[in-house]
Amino acid sequence: MQTHPEPSQCGMQQLPMAENSQKVVLAAASLQAHAFQAVMRYQIETLAFLKNRYEQDAKLAHDLVAGFEFNDAFDIVSTFLQNATLQYTTEAGKLAALTSKLASETAKCLRKEARTSIEDVLAKTVA
Repeated sequence: MQTHPEPSQCGMQQLPMAENSQKVVLAAASLQAHAFQAVMRYQIETLAFLKNRYEQDAKLAHDLVAGFEFNDAFDIVSTFLQNATLQYTTEAGKLAALTSKLASETAKCLRKEARTSIEDVLAKTVA
């Protein structure tokens, strides 16, 4: 029957370090995943906005070609610029709200990771 030697005291001391480094790597991966999700939300919002604006640009060109008088063209361009300004300011508000929401989510995630780390250190200190 084979017997396995007892692990050395040095090996036991390295184990908590490996455990902590694993938690750090997992926390970093979680933070990267959160950042990736945030970037994708920005991309989705931006692309949806640009799609709408490009459709409005195409409609402007169509309306300008369809209008025969200068007054019609002036009214069309004025309405277009007014709507574009309103849409850009609305979109800026949406992006500000999205930024605030993402910052809040990130802070909550970081607080959770910090709390877990502190609890682990306290548990090891007590033990």
